Amino acid sequence: MPTKRSAAPIRIREVVDPADPAIAKAYRLLSRTFEPGERVDRREWIGSLQEGADRVLSDLAWHLIIAEDAEHDVLGLVSGTYLGNVNVGVIGYLAISSEARARGLGSRMRGRLRRAFERDAARIAEAPLAAIVGEVSPSNPWLRKLATREGVLLLDLPYHQPRLREGDLPSPFTLYYEGIERPRSRLAVSELRRILYAIWRRIYRIPRPLERPAFRLMMQALEGRRTIGAPARAGTSTPRKTR
Repeated sequence: MPTKRSAAPIRIREVVDPADPAIAKAYRLLSRTFEPGERVDRREWIGSLQEGADRVLSDLAWHLIIAEDAEHDVLGLVSGTYLGNVNVGVIGYLAISSEARARGLGSRMRGRLRRAFERDAARIAEAPLAAIVGEVSPSNPWLRKLATREGVLLLDLPYHQPRLREGDLPSPFTLYYEGIERPRSRLAVSELRRILYAIWRRIYRIPRPLERPAFRLMMQALEGRRTIGAPARAGTSTPRKTR
């Protein structure tokens, strides 16, 4: 029998004000869900929102979508960045509190984020959104379901999130590519190189990605290849992590 809290309506909204008190609540949920080495500092969120509020961004847009109850407790969040130079939306973090799982919040928040990416593409690139890219934990059970979706490519390369703090190690993830404008069965390596560079340089703000050993390892893994990303299917072995 559902509890009073679980039966209460949940509001999905985008956080746009850098002073919104929901930011601290969302970050606490993020901290309960992800290891310290896998999460950016809360100041990065506030800074990105301030950049958006001050309209100093050109072809990049950052979004934070939250799910909150009537008491304004944050039960879920998803973040993501639109990269206009490659016309893709990159999903950053997805977290749902244990008490709010199995209520469809993940799908609702991802849908809201996708619509934001589509508006970004129309405004910035003046074109339909090409794709959504995401980092998935190797241990996340959602990865197997994701692998069966038409148009989703699990990219077979040793992808790493860069180290976010001194002393941390780069975090291994599976990178996926979901064609939105048109389904793709393969992805050109030249296109993937640009996406990888844009993620590290513009989302994680790494000054010189090509000097990082983990980034060079990804580039070396692509040498001699023209395309990448035959989609995995149900029943095959599962690669690696969702952020």
